[in-house]
Amino acid sequence: MKIRILPEAESDLAKAADFYDAQRDGAGEYFIACLAADIEALKIHAGVHERQHGLLRALSKRFPFGIFYELTGTTIEIIAVLDCRQNPEAIESRLRGYE
Repeated sequence: MKIRILPEAESDLAKAADFYDAQRDGAGEYFIACLAADIEALKIHAGVHERQHGLLRALSKRFPFGIFYELTGTTIEIIAVLDCRQNPEAIESRLRGYE
C-alpha cells in the first residue's frame, strides 16, 4: 500500500514538532521519527482501527496523538495527526467534512 499524507496532516506534524522542540531541543525530531514509524506501520495494520469522527484512527505508540486516515483503493490517506489531549470538540471541528 502507498501512503499519502495530506498537506493539512503535514502541517499538524510540523506544529507538533515545533511544540516539542520548544519543550526540549531535539524532541521535535524524536516526535517526527516516532510518528513516521507509526504511519509506516499502517502499511501492515491499515483498516483494523476503530473509527472516530468518521475516520479510522491509529494511536501513536509514544505520543498522545491520533493518526486519522482513510483507505482509498491501495492508498492510505493521512487526513490529520492530532493531539488526543485537546478538547474533543476541537478535534471534531478539525475533521468536519471528512465524515
